[in-house]
Amino acid sequence: MWYLLSGVYLGGTLGANDAANIFGTAVVTKALKFKTAALLSVIFVIIGSGLEGAGGMETLGGLAEQTLLTAFLSSLAAALTVTLMTVLELPVSTSQAVVGAIIGGNILTGTVDFSPLIPILFAWILTPIGGLVISFILYKLYSIFVQHRINNLKYFETFVRVGLVLAGMYGAYSLGANNVANVVGVFVEAGMFEPELAGIIGGMAIGLGIFFSRGVMETIGRRITALTPLTALITVIAHSITLYIFARIGIPVSSSQAIVGAVLGIGLVKGTNMMDFEMAKKILFGWIGTPSVAFLIGIILNIIFL
Repeated sequence: MWYLLSGVYLGGTLGANDAANIFGTAVVTKALKFKTAALLSVIFVIIGSGLEGAGGMETLGGLAEQTLLTAFLSSLAAALTVTLMTVLELPVSTSQAVVGAIIGGNILTGTVDFSPLIPILFAWILTPIGGLVISFILYKLYSIFVQHRINNLKYFETFVRVGLVLAGMYGAYSLGANNVANVVGVFVEAGMFEPELAGIIGGMAIGLGIFFSRGVMETIGRRITALTPLTALITVIAHSITLYIFARIGIPVSSSQAIVGAVLGIGLVKGTNMMDFEMAKKILFGWIGTPSVAFLIGIILNIIFL
Protein backbone atom coordinates (compact mmCIF):
# COMPACT_ATOMS: atom_id res chain seq x y z
CA MET A 1 0.00 0.00 0.00
CA TRP A 2 2.97 2.34 0.38
CA TYR A 3 2.90 2.78 -3.40
CA LEU A 4 -0.23 4.87 -2.91
CA LEU A 5 1.61 7.49 -0.83
CA SER A 6 2.61 9.47 -3.91
CA GLY A 7 -1.02 9.51 -5.03
CA VAL A 8 -2.16 10.77 -1.64
CA TYR A 9 0.54 13.44 -1.79
CA LEU A 10 -0.61 14.49 -5.26
CA GLY A 11 -4.26 14.48 -4.21
CA GLY A 12 -3.48 16.68 -1.23
CA THR A 13 -1.72 19.28 -3.37
CA LEU A 14 -4.60 19.20 -5.85
CA GLY A 15 -7.18 19.76 -3.12
CA ALA A 16 -5.19 22.50 -1.44
CA ASN A 17 -4.98 24.49 -4.67
CA ASP A 18 -8.06 23.77 -6.78
CA ALA A 19 -10.67 24.02 -4.02
CA ALA A 20 -9.94 27.74 -4.07
CA ASN A 21 -11.56 28.04 -7.50
CA ILE A 22 -14.75 26.53 -6.12
CA PHE A 23 -15.49 28.08 -2.72
CA GLY A 24 -13.00 30.96 -2.56
CA THR A 25 -15.58 33.58 -3.41
CA ALA A 26 -18.14 32.20 -0.96
CA VAL A 27 -15.59 32.30 1.88
CA VAL A 28 -14.33 35.80 1.11
CA THR A 29 -17.85 37.23 0.83
CA LYS A 30 -18.75 35.42 4.09
CA ALA A 31 -21.51 33.43 2.45
CA LEU A 32 -19.86 30.46 4.19
CA LYS A 33 -17.30 29.96 6.90
CA PHE A 34 -14.11 28.25 5.76
CA LYS A 35 -14.73 25.08 7.78
CA THR A 36 -18.21 24.72 6.31
CA ALA A 37 -16.91 25.32 2.79
CA ALA A 38 -14.12 22.79 3.30
CA LEU A 39 -16.55 20.17 4.65
CA LEU A 40 -18.97 20.65 1.75
CA SER A 41 -16.05 20.47 -0.68
CA VAL A 42 -14.85 17.18 0.79
CA ILE A 43 -18.31 15.62 0.73
CA PHE A 44 -19.08 16.54 -2.87
CA VAL A 45 -15.57 15.85 -4.16
CA ILE A 46 -15.81 12.30 -2.79
CA ILE A 47 -19.31 11.81 -4.25
CA GLY A 48 -18.22 13.09 -7.67
CA SER A 49 -15.04 10.99 -7.57
CA GLY A 50 -16.86 7.79 -6.66
CA LEU A 51 -19.76 8.19 -9.07
CA GLU A 52 -18.17 9.64 -12.20
CA GLY A 53 -14.38 9.53 -11.92
CA ALA A 54 -13.85 6.28 -13.84
CA GLY A 55 -13.86 7.82 -17.34
CA GLY A 56 -10.80 9.94 -16.73
CA MET A 57 -9.01 6.99 -15.11
CA GLU A 58 -9.50 4.96 -18.27
CA THR A 59 -8.12 7.79 -20.42
CA LEU A 60 -4.97 8.28 -18.33
CA GLY A 61 -4.55 4.54 -17.91
CA GLY A 62 -4.51 4.19 -21.67
CA LEU A 63 -1.38 6.30 -21.99
CA ALA A 64 0.94 3.58 -20.69
CA GLU A 65 1.06 0.15 -19.12
CA GLN A 66 1.69 0.46 -15.40
CA THR A 67 3.17 -1.63 -12.64
CA LEU A 68 2.79 -0.55 -9.03
CA LEU A 69 6.32 0.88 -9.09
CA THR A 70 5.88 2.85 -12.33
CA ALA A 71 2.51 4.10 -11.06
CA PHE A 72 4.18 5.27 -7.86
CA LEU A 73 7.00 7.02 -9.78
CA SER A 74 4.64 8.70 -12.28
CA SER A 75 2.45 10.00 -9.50
CA LEU A 76 5.51 11.15 -7.54
CA ALA A 77 6.90 12.99 -10.58
CA ALA A 78 3.59 14.83 -11.02
CA ALA A 79 3.40 15.70 -7.32
CA LEU A 80 6.99 17.01 -7.29
CA THR A 81 6.22 19.12 -10.36
CA VAL A 82 3.14 20.65 -8.72
CA THR A 83 5.11 21.34 -5.54
CA LEU A 84 8.04 22.89 -7.42
CA MET A 85 5.80 25.16 -9.47
CA THR A 86 3.88 26.22 -6.37
CA VAL A 87 7.10 27.12 -4.53
CA LEU A 88 8.27 29.12 -7.56
CA GLU A 89 4.82 30.77 -7.76
CA LEU A 90 4.39 29.59 -11.33
CA PRO A 91 1.06 28.47 -12.81
CA VAL A 92 0.46 24.75 -12.68
CA SER A 93 -2.10 22.27 -13.96
CA THR A 94 -2.24 18.97 -12.09
CA SER A 95 -3.82 17.27 -15.12
CA GLN A 96 -1.01 18.39 -17.40
CA ALA A 97 1.62 17.45 -14.82
CA VAL A 98 0.19 13.93 -14.59
CA VAL A 99 0.17 13.41 -18.37
CA GLY A 100 3.77 14.63 -18.67
CA ALA A 101 4.84 12.43 -15.75
CA ILE A 102 3.17 9.31 -17.17
CA ILE A 103 4.84 9.73 -20.55
CA GLY A 104 8.24 10.59 -19.04
CA GLY A 105 8.06 7.78 -16.53
CA ASN A 106 7.29 5.13 -19.14
CA ILE A 107 8.85 6.32 -22.38
CA LEU A 108 12.17 4.56 -21.74
CA THR A 109 10.39 1.23 -21.28
CA GLY A 110 8.55 1.62 -24.59
CA THR A 111 5.12 1.13 -23.02
CA VAL A 112 3.67 4.55 -23.92
CA ASP A 113 0.65 4.69 -26.23
CA PHE A 114 0.45 8.16 -27.79
CA SER A 115 -2.97 7.72 -29.41
CA PRO A 116 -4.97 8.96 -26.35
CA LEU A 117 -2.75 12.05 -26.29
CA ILE A 118 -4.48 13.73 -29.25
CA PRO A 119 -7.91 14.14 -27.59
CA ILE A 120 -6.16 15.12 -24.35
CA LEU A 121 -4.28 17.94 -26.10
CA PHE A 122 -7.48 19.16 -27.75
CA ALA A 123 -9.21 19.15 -24.36
CA TRP A 124 -6.42 21.29 -22.87
CA ILE A 125 -6.91 23.88 -25.59
CA LEU A 126 -10.70 23.79 -25.31
CA THR A 127 -10.79 24.11 -21.50
CA PRO A 128 -10.30 27.91 -21.25
CA ILE A 129 -12.38 28.36 -24.41
CA GLY A 130 -15.19 26.34 -22.84
CA GLY A 131 -15.08 28.42 -19.67
CA LEU A 132 -15.17 31.60 -21.77
CA VAL A 133 -18.13 30.54 -23.91
CA ILE A 134 -20.19 29.22 -21.01
CA SER A 135 -19.67 32.32 -18.82
CA PHE A 136 -20.54 34.54 -21.81
CA ILE A 137 -23.81 32.64 -22.36
CA LEU A 138 -24.70 32.55 -18.66
CA TYR A 139 -24.21 36.30 -18.24
CA LYS A 140 -26.32 36.98 -21.30
CA LEU A 141 -29.08 34.73 -19.97
CA TYR A 142 -28.93 36.47 -16.60
CA SER A 143 -29.19 39.89 -18.27
CA ILE A 144 -32.21 38.82 -20.31
CA PHE A 145 -34.23 36.70 -17.86
CA VAL A 146 -33.17 37.54 -14.30
CA GLN A 147 -31.62 40.98 -13.94
CA HIS A 148 -34.79 43.01 -14.33
CA ARG A 149 -36.85 40.68 -12.12
CA ILE A 150 -34.79 41.30 -8.95
CA ASN A 151 -35.33 44.88 -7.85
CA ASN A 152 -34.88 44.40 -4.11
CA LEU A 153 -31.23 44.66 -3.00
CA LYS A 154 -31.75 42.24 -0.12
CA TYR A 155 -33.23 39.64 -2.46
CA PHE A 156 -30.35 40.16 -4.86
CA GLU A 157 -27.75 39.61 -2.12
CA THR A 158 -29.56 36.47 -0.96
CA PHE A 159 -29.72 35.23 -4.56
CA VAL A 160 -25.96 35.65 -4.95
CA ARG A 161 -25.04 34.16 -1.56
CA VAL A 162 -27.21 31.08 -2.03
CA GLY A 163 -25.97 30.78 -5.59
CA LEU A 164 -22.33 30.80 -4.45
CA VAL A 165 -23.01 27.95 -2.02
CA LEU A 166 -24.90 25.84 -4.58
CA ALA A 167 -22.31 26.58 -7.28
CA GLY A 168 -19.55 25.55 -4.89
CA MET A 169 -21.23 22.23 -4.16
CA TYR A 170 -21.64 21.55 -7.87
CA GLY A 171 -18.07 22.69 -8.49
CA ALA A 172 -16.73 20.29 -5.84
CA TYR A 173 -18.68 17.43 -7.44
CA SER A 174 -17.30 18.36 -10.87
CA LEU A 175 -13.75 18.66 -9.53
CA GLY A 176 -13.96 15.17 -8.04
CA ALA A 177 -15.50 13.67 -11.16
CA ASN A 178 -12.92 15.27 -13.43
CA ASN A 179 -9.67 15.40 -11.46
CA VAL A 180 -9.70 12.25 -9.31
CA ALA A 181 -8.22 10.39 -12.28
CA ASN A 182 -5.06 12.46 -11.80
CA VAL A 183 -4.68 11.00 -8.32
CA VAL A 184 -5.49 7.32 -8.83
CA GLY A 185 -5.69 6.66 -12.59
CA VAL A 186 -2.23 5.09 -12.78
CA PHE A 187 -2.99 2.83 -9.81
CA VAL A 188 -6.17 1.56 -11.45
CA GLU A 189 -4.15 0.76 -14.58
CA ALA A 190 -1.63 -1.10 -12.38
CA GLY A 191 -4.46 -3.24 -11.00
CA MET A 192 -4.30 -1.93 -7.44
CA PHE A 193 -7.97 -0.88 -7.24
CA GLU A 194 -11.24 -1.09 -9.10
CA PRO A 195 -12.30 2.34 -10.45
CA GLU A 196 -15.16 2.90 -8.00
CA LEU A 197 -13.06 2.21 -4.90
CA ALA A 198 -10.17 4.16 -6.39
CA GLY A 199 -12.50 7.13 -6.90
CA ILE A 200 -13.49 7.18 -3.26
CA ILE A 201 -9.86 6.87 -2.07
CA GLY A 202 -8.72 9.55 -4.49
CA GLY A 203 -11.56 11.82 -3.45
CA MET A 204 -10.54 11.42 0.19
CA ALA A 205 -6.95 12.36 -0.71
CA ILE A 206 -8.17 15.50 -2.47
CA GLY A 207 -10.43 16.22 0.49
CA LEU A 208 -7.47 15.99 2.87
CA GLY A 209 -5.75 18.77 0.97
CA ILE A 210 -8.86 20.94 0.98
CA PHE A 211 -8.62 21.37 4.75
CA PHE A 212 -5.23 23.07 4.17
CA SER A 213 -6.50 25.39 1.44
CA ARG A 214 -7.61 28.36 3.52
CA GLY A 215 -4.82 30.73 2.43
CA VAL A 216 -5.13 29.88 -1.25
CA MET A 217 -8.94 29.98 -1.04
CA GLU A 218 -8.95 33.50 0.41
CA THR A 219 -6.34 34.76 -2.08
CA ILE A 220 -8.11 33.44 -5.17
CA GLY A 221 -11.50 34.36 -3.75
CA ARG A 222 -10.47 38.00 -3.48
CA ARG A 223 -9.07 37.95 -7.00
CA ILE A 224 -12.30 36.53 -8.44
CA THR A 225 -14.55 38.66 -6.26
CA ALA A 226 -12.92 41.78 -7.70
CA LEU A 227 -15.23 41.15 -10.64
CA THR A 228 -18.30 41.76 -8.34
CA PRO A 229 -20.09 38.97 -6.43
CA LEU A 230 -22.54 38.34 -9.28
CA THR A 231 -19.92 37.93 -11.98
CA ALA A 232 -17.90 35.82 -9.56
CA LEU A 233 -20.92 33.52 -9.20
CA ILE A 234 -21.26 33.20 -12.96
CA THR A 235 -17.52 32.51 -13.23
CA VAL A 236 -17.68 29.68 -10.69
CA ILE A 237 -20.71 28.11 -12.42
CA ALA A 238 -19.06 28.31 -15.85
CA HIS A 239 -15.85 26.80 -14.47
CA SER A 240 -17.80 23.95 -12.86
CA ILE A 241 -19.84 23.18 -15.98
CA THR A 242 -16.63 23.08 -18.03
CA LEU A 243 -15.03 20.58 -15.65
CA TYR A 244 -18.15 18.44 -15.64
CA ILE A 245 -18.40 18.33 -19.44
CA PHE A 246 -14.86 17.01 -19.68
CA ALA A 247 -15.54 14.57 -16.84
CA ARG A 248 -18.37 13.12 -18.92
CA ILE A 249 -16.05 12.93 -21.93
CA GLY A 250 -13.47 11.22 -19.71
CA ILE A 251 -10.55 13.68 -19.92
CA PRO A 252 -9.09 15.35 -16.81
CA VAL A 253 -8.45 19.06 -17.46
CA SER A 254 -7.16 22.08 -15.57
CA SER A 255 -9.49 23.70 -13.04
CA SER A 256 -7.34 26.85 -13.07
CA GLN A 257 -7.50 27.23 -16.84
CA ALA A 258 -11.28 26.74 -16.77
CA ILE A 259 -11.61 29.60 -14.27
CA VAL A 260 -9.33 31.83 -16.35
CA GLY A 261 -11.47 31.23 -19.41
CA ALA A 262 -14.63 31.98 -17.44
CA VAL A 263 -13.18 35.31 -16.24
CA LEU A 264 -12.33 36.24 -19.83
CA GLY A 265 -15.88 35.41 -20.89
CA ILE A 266 -17.24 37.91 -18.35
CA GLY A 267 -14.91 40.55 -19.71
CA LEU A 268 -16.02 39.84 -23.25
CA VAL A 269 -19.74 40.11 -22.53
CA LYS A 270 -19.27 43.32 -20.53
CA GLY A 271 -17.13 44.85 -23.24
CA THR A 272 -14.00 45.16 -21.12
CA ASN A 273 -10.54 43.86 -21.90
CA MET A 274 -9.65 41.39 -19.16
CA MET A 275 -6.91 39.68 -21.14
CA ASP A 276 -3.33 40.81 -20.67
CA PHE A 277 0.10 39.54 -21.61
CA GLU A 278 0.73 38.03 -18.19
CA MET A 279 -2.47 35.97 -18.35
CA ALA A 280 -1.61 34.78 -21.85
CA LYS A 281 1.82 33.69 -20.64
CA LYS A 282 0.28 31.74 -17.76
CA ILE A 283 -2.06 29.83 -20.04
CA LEU A 284 0.76 29.08 -22.48
CA PHE A 285 3.04 27.95 -19.69
CA GLY A 286 0.35 25.66 -18.35
CA TRP A 287 0.05 23.99 -21.75
CA ILE A 288 3.79 23.62 -22.40
CA GLY A 289 5.88 24.18 -19.26
CA THR A 290 4.08 22.02 -16.71
CA PRO A 291 3.94 18.74 -18.70
CA SER A 292 7.51 19.33 -19.91
CA VAL A 293 8.87 19.65 -16.37
CA ALA A 294 6.87 16.62 -15.23
CA PHE A 295 8.14 14.68 -18.27
CA LEU A 296 11.77 15.38 -17.32
CA ILE A 297 11.23 14.50 -13.65
CA GLY A 298 9.48 11.30 -14.74
CA ILE A 299 12.49 10.29 -16.86
CA ILE A 300 14.92 11.07 -14.02
CA LEU A 301 12.97 8.99 -11.50
CA ASN A 302 12.70 6.18 -14.03
CA ILE A 303 16.48 6.13 -14.53
CA ILE A 304 17.16 6.19 -10.78
CA PHE A 305 14.69 3.56 -9.60
CA LEU A 306 14.13 1.20 -12.54
